[in-house]
Amino acid sequence: MYKRIVRRDGSVIILAPKQDTKAITFEVLYKVGSRQENNKNNGVSHFVEHLMFKGTKRRPATADIAKELDGVGAQYNAFTGKEYTGYYITVNNSHMTMAIDMLSDMLHNSKFDKAEIDRERGVIVEEINMYEDNPMMYIEEVFEALLFDGTDLGKSIAGPRINIQTISRNTLYTYHQKYYYHGNAIIGLAGNFNEKQALKLIDKLFPITKRQVRVKNKKLAVIKQVKPAIRIVNRELEQVQLMLGFRTSSINDKDFIFNQLLANIVGGTMSSRMFLNIRERKGLCYFIRAEVSGYEGVSAFTVHAGLNKLKIYEALTAIKEELDKIAHDGISMAELYQAKENIKGHMILNMENSSSHLNFLISQEAIGKPIKDLEEKLKELDKISLKQVNFLANKIVDWAKSNLVIIGPFKDKNKFINILSHKN
Repeated sequence: MYKRIVRRDGSVIILAPKQDTKAITFEVLYKVGSRQENNKNNGVSHFVEHLMFKGTKRRPATADIAKELDGVGAQYNAFTGKEYTGYYITVNNSHMTMAIDMLSDMLHNSKFDKAEIDRERGVIVEEINMYEDNPMMYIEEVFEALLFDGTDLGKSIAGPRINIQTISRNTLYTYHQKYYYHGNAIIGLAGNFNEKQALKLIDKLFPITKRQVRVKNKKLAVIKQVKPAIRIVNRELEQVQLMLGFRTSSINDKDFIFNQLLANIVGGTMSSRMFLNIRERKGLCYFIRAEVSGYEGVSAFTVHAGLNKLKIYEALTAIKEELDKIAHDGISMAELYQAKENIKGHMILNMENSSSHLNFLISQEAIGKPIKDLEEKLKELDKISLKQVNFLANKIVDWAKSNLVIIGPFKDKNKFINILSHKN
């Protein structure tokens, strides 16, 4: 159960009431991320996100914002991606007014104080250091820079350190003004609330402005790849990080859900093919998983593993063999059924949580598709055939278009290239 309201300024309100809770989650999502940036200002979306917590005229300092939220036991945070930036507060529903007022104040009235900006430069550089010092986290950024090289999706979300250290206050403020407008926003509220009171508050604190349409991502540059691409980050590690993958369907495409089913079968669970065959039977890794990262225009289908450095070539060969089996022989009806039931189970359980329910709805609104409720999504899953998933598997696994990133004590790409180029 939900309600979608399109306001005159182009903003969209999503309401997801849930009576068997005492909490509410208020979220505001803007269609802006690293895809809207250029090389000179790369990192600005993430920097602006940080500055929303650095004080307003009414709440002059970070401590004023944090103390007010911490004083009611709120859960709050923000996130920046390649296509969206979001802010949320979850509180006891008796504090709904404060939550909506707080985000309104932060998003409309942040000060962009120069001293705070200069202090935050160091904080963001340390955040970059944290990610780069964690190979398990860092590999995704390196992989997508390789997979989407030369396109808007190839840029880092955090940006290079030199940009963070030199970007001006005026650039940050102008960027905020350009993208943080209501027509580019999705405003969500979930949990136990009075609808009339909630809409009155939203209209007051997010008043209707002039009509503007939501940002549209530029068409991606065509990526022409005719042989395997490999990038090695040479580090002295005992556990090597490996990420192997391919470009696949846009998150807007009808067959995107086929990718999610395929990833579930390949490496989405502890009973998936990769987990059973690469970890349990051959003992080649500690963890292994398959995932799909969805974007407008093109997405990433990946296998990610943490491996003993002495078994890296054996493991890559085994992973390639498993993907070849799926591409050539297909999956079974039993595997497809199990993947459907697994995904259904996760979807149903997530609906028990009002915040997850809100994200389920907002994520559909964000890609510009008509919102489908849980029942419609479950029926959509049921209709997917074995032939459709097997066709996709055969299409994705093209070794001439494969991409591999290794973080570990290696320099020579040739042995990796030979494995990916070898025809079984």
